[in-house]
This record gives sequence, structure tokens and C-alpha cells, in this order.
Amino acid sequence: MAVHTKEIAYNSKIEGEVIVSRADAVINWIRSNSMWPMPMGLACCAIELMAAASSRFDIARFGAEVMRFSPRQADVMIVAGTVTYKMAGAVRRIYDQMASPKWVIAMGACASSGGMYRSYAVLQGVDRVVPVDVYISGCPPRPEALLDGLLKLQDKVKHERSAKNLLTATT
Repeated sequence: MAVHTKEIAYNSKIEGEVIVSRADAVINWIRSNSMWPMPMGLACCAIELMAAASSRFDIARFGAEVMRFSPRQADVMIVAGTVTYKMAGAVRRIYDQMASPKWVIAMGACASSGGMYRSYAVLQGVDRVVPVDVYISGCPPRPEALLDGLLKLQDKVKHERSAKNLLTATT
């Protein structure tokens, strides 16, 4: 009895080891799976940010294990904690030093909206100084919430128009 196998997908003898895709899809896949965070640990949320990098939660599964403490080597800023007016200028300066494209995650109630602090010293949301792409709720948010926020950011990056942005940035 002869068994006939049906080719399901890619055949290197026919296609000649060529993969066809759109430039946007390839660039966005690379960007979304190799995000290098710039941790801005300003308060208690920073402990949860550190926990997300531990072996139990393993942020490395999502391509974000390379924490960069130099803004020129990072492409996603994670603002974790309370942002005071005194610190807001430094947060903006670090954001401006990051190379484009760049994204921001506001981690926790304090970074998102000022949290429980309604005082003259606390900024009522980091989105007043830098544009925020993903908000993570909680006080403090669990590491799983940060990983979920990272997945949402990766999904957002996968659907951006990157090839057009590359052409306009080089001209």
C-alpha cells in the first residue's frame, strides 16, 4: 500500500529558499520581538519591574530582557512609580535622548494618573511630559500585568507603518 504525502507548506526545491514578505511586516516583527527597556524605577513599582525579569516571570521570553540604562541603547521606557515635578524634567530629557522609534509604558497608578497622591509635588500622570503608549493599572501592578502590557505594546508595534517612516527619516 502506497502512502501519498501532501506538501503542506514551504518547499525549498520549488521556491528556491526565498521568503517573500512586506518590509513593514519584517521590520515590525524585528522591532516587536527585540524591545530593549529603559527602566525608570521611581518608586515601589520598580520592585515589580525587577521581579518581571526574574526566572519566575522571565521577561526574556518576550525579547525584552536586555535592560539598558543608557537611553541611546533603549527603545521602550518603562516609567514605574511616582513621578514628581522635580523628576519630570529628567524623565523628559532621558526620553528625548532615546533613538526613534521609541515607546513608553506607564506602569502603575502613580505613573498613569498620580495615584493616591494629590499634592503640589506629584505629576498627575507621566503622559503630561512624554507620550504614553500603554498604561498598566494597579498599585503596584503585578509582574504579569507588566508582561501583558508588553504584549499589548508588541501588538501595537506590529501594526505600525514602519517602512514609510524609515524612508522619511533618511531623507
